[in-house]
Parts: sequence; C-alpha cells; structure tokens
Amino acid sequence: MRSCRDYAARQGVEVVEVYSDRAISGASMMRSGLQKLLRDSQSGQFDVVIAEAMDRLSRNQADIATIFQRLQFNGQLIETISEGQVSEMHIGLAGTMNALFLKELGKKTHRGLGPSTGG
Repeated sequence: MRSCRDYAARQGVEVVEVYSDRAISGASMMRSGLQKLLRDSQSGQFDVVIAEAMDRLSRNQADIATIFQRLQFNGQLIETISEGQVSEMHIGLAGTMNALFLKELGKKTHRGLGPSTGG
C-alpha cells in the first residue's frame, strides 16, 4: 500500500480511500474490498484506481475485464505502478498472463497435495 501511496503522491493524486482484501485470493470477485471499490465507483467517489499491478485487482481474465469496463463506464481510470495507465490492450495481455499463472499454480498445488510416494 505504501508504494501505491508514494505513486499517488508523485502523480499529484489525492488518496481518498484504500481498498484491501488481505489474504484473500485475487481469483475471486467476492472480496469485500473489491465490492466496496465497485460500489464507490458507481457513486463517483474517485477518479482513478491505483494498484501495484493488475493482478492485485484480480487474477481472473474475465473479472479484470469486468472491473475495467465498469470503471471505464463510470469515467474512471486504472493506473498501476508496473504498467502505468491501463488500456484494453493491457487487459487482454495481462489477463491472459494471469490466467496462465493461475493454471500453473493449480497444477503445482495439485502435485503438492498428491499421494505420498514414501521413501
């Protein structure tokens, strides 16, 4: 959060709210912080969302596209420290990369939970 606050200060942006979902998977839209962000977006509480990277908003390709579209419809931007101002191109590319990351993570987790071979 500190890096986002520092980024906002460098951009001359006033921080009006911090949305956080600590220790909750970024693969789900059912996170209280994200749901509050979307509600506040509808009521025009902010002009820009700043995140460290797009995967901090969601790791699900469809969800990140939905978040982007809802914010864009409300006239709000997404800026990330790693990518700058997010565009449709970022959504497609990063969403694909995040989906691949989750797929590989699932495989590794599944392998780690597999039966013990003994030794």
